[in-house]
Amino acid sequence: MTYQDKLMAIRAEMLKNGIDAYIIPSSDSHMSEYVPDYYRCIYFASGFTGSAGTLVITANFAGLWADFRYFEQANQQLEGSGYELVKLKIQHTPEYIDWLCSRLPLNSTVAFDYQLMSMALGAEIKTSLGARQIQIKDADLLLNIWQSRPPLPTDQAYLLPEKDCGQTFESKIMNLRIEMQKNRAEVHVISSLDDLAWLFNIRGKDVSFNPVVLCYAMVSLKEVTLYIQKEKLTDKDTILLTKRHITIKAYEQIAADVSQLKNCSILLDGKRTCYQFINLLSPSLQIIQEINPAVFLKSIKNEVEIENTRLAIIQDGIALTRFFKWLEENIGINRITEISASEKIKSFREGGKSFAGLSFATIAGYGPHAALPHYCPDEERDSELKPEGLFLLDSGGHYFYGTTDVTRTVPLGITTDEEKRDYTLVLSAMILGSAAKFPQGTRGYQIDGIVRQQMWQKGINYGHGTGHGVGYYLNVHEGPQNIGPSNAAIAVDLGMITSIEPGIYRPGKHGVRIENLVLTVAHQNTFFGSFLQFETLTLAYIDTSIVISELLTAEQISWLNTYNAMVYEKLKAELSEDERLWLAKKCKPI
Repeated sequence: MTYQDKLMAIRAEMLKNGIDAYIIPSSDSHMSEYVPDYYRCIYFASGFTGSAGTLVITANFAGLWADFRYFEQANQQLEGSGYELVKLKIQHTPEYIDWLCSRLPLNSTVAFDYQLMSMALGAEIKTSLGARQIQIKDADLLLNIWQSRPPLPTDQAYLLPEKDCGQTFESKIMNLRIEMQKNRAEVHVISSLDDLAWLFNIRGKDVSFNPVVLCYAMVSLKEVTLYIQKEKLTDKDTILLTKRHITIKAYEQIAADVSQLKNCSILLDGKRTCYQFINLLSPSLQIIQEINPAVFLKSIKNEVEIENTRLAIIQDGIALTRFFKWLEENIGINRITEISASEKIKSFREGGKSFAGLSFATIAGYGPHAALPHYCPDEERDSELKPEGLFLLDSGGHYFYGTTDVTRTVPLGITTDEEKRDYTLVLSAMILGSAAKFPQGTRGYQIDGIVRQQMWQKGINYGHGTGHGVGYYLNVHEGPQNIGPSNAAIAVDLGMITSIEPGIYRPGKHGVRIENLVLTVAHQNTFFGSFLQFETLTLAYIDTSIVISELLTAEQISWLNTYNAMVYEKLKAELSEDERLWLAKKCKPI
C-alpha cells in the first residue's frame, strides 16, 4: 500500500465508524518519546520518521503537526503522501485542538486510540472539543489496515548489579512510598518505562536507543506488582524479585487490575499515564494527579551513578578523539559521507569498554544538512564530506555504567567569516551556561536566558531547547528538568546531569551546535542563600582554529583553555602516543 492508499483506508474506517476526525500521536501506551516498531503509527501512515509529531485526518484534510526541528524533513518525507505539514508555532503544544474546534461542525466525533494519548492531553482534548459540542471516541483505526504490523518486542530483560546502581530497588521503593504518603496516595500506578527501569534496576532492549523494557507497576503501601512478560526475565532474576516480595504478573493484566481498584486514593501522573486508564477507574477512587515521584528521585544521581558516569564519559571521549583524528587525516583523501562518518564513530565507541549501544540515532550533518537540528542521514540524502565548511556531529552512547550525549562542530577546511562568527557565538553561549552561578531553586528557563543573551543582542536565536536531563544508562532525554524557554516550575538541582547545547542554524548554508553534559554541584553559601554551579562532565576537545577571539571575553577564553587542558589530562593515559600528540595540539591554549 502507498501512503495515499493507507490514507484512503483510514478514511474508509472513519466513515464506517462515524468519525469526523482521527488523531494519531507519536507515542505508545507508556507515553514514550521513542517507541517500539509496533507503535510507529505515524511512520506507517505517512512515512514521517521524526520522533515527535501528530497526524490529524478529516474527510478533506490530512496534516502532520510538527515543530521547528522537523520542518524540512517533514516536507521531504510527506511529499506525495496526501499529508501536509502544519508548522507548530510553539514546541510541544497541541495546536491541532484549536484547529479542530474551528473546522468541525457541532456534534462531530473525534477519535483516537486512548492507549496512545496521555491522561492530561486526552482530558484537554475532551474539554476543548466538548465546549464545541464535539464528542470523543476510543478507536484504533489502524488495527484492520496494518496487516504486517511488527509484534511487540520479546527481548530478554536483566537486572543491573546493585553495586553499579548505588541503591537497591527495595530502598528505591521505600523512598517512593514516602513520597506517596506525602501525596496521601495509597496506590501508585507507574507506566513510564524509564522510571520503571530505574525503580527496579532493570534494563532491556524493547525500544531503540532506550535500554528499557515494556512493563507497568502497581505500588501500594504494602505490596508491589510488576507487570511484565514472564519470559523476559531469567529464572535467576525472577527468583530475586520474588524473594524481595515483588509479585510478577502478565504485562496485559494491568488494565484489568486497574479497573478492579476500589475505595482508595490512587496517584497517577497525567503526562506519563495513558488516557485509557482514567476511563477504567472506579468512581469510588480518589484520583491524585501529580508527577510520578520516581521522576524526581531518578533525576538526582547518587555518588555511584555520578562516578560511573565519569568512567563512561572517559570511554566516550577516547572514541571521539579517535574519530576526529581519523576524520582530519582522511578528509579529502578517502571518500567520507555522513553515513560512513556515523558508522565510524559507532565503531570507535564499540571498541571501548562496556559499550551497550547508541543513546540515539547519530546526527551527522555536513554543510546545509547541519542546519537541520534533528537531521539523520539516509541513502537519499547522504552527502559526501569535502575539505571545506563545517561538519556537525551529535552522538552518544550507552555504557553499562552511564549514558552520554555530545555535539561538536568542526571545520573540515576553508570556512567563511559567517561560519566562524556563528561558531564563536555558539561557543560563547555554551560557555555562558557552563560557567553560570545561580541560587538554589533556579529554574531551567532562567538559565536558558543566560545562555542566549549574547545571541539575542545580535538578533539571533534558535528554535529548540538549550538542555535536557540525561539518564544513568537510561534515556538520553530525561526529566523533570530542562533548560529552555518554557516556564516549567522545575529547579535545576544538586546531582542532576543536564546538557547545554545552543546552536545557530542557517537553512541552505550551515549549522553550528556545541553540547556538553554538566553536573549541578554546590558553589557557595552566602548571606543571600545557597548558590549552585555546573561541573562540566563531557570530555571532547573543542576546536579553536576558527574561534574569533574578539567575540569572547577574557573569562570565556580562560574557561575554554582550562576545559581543553582538562580533556587532554583526563584522556591521555588511555591514548596511544600518536593520539596523545594529536590531541595535545588540538588542546593548545588560544
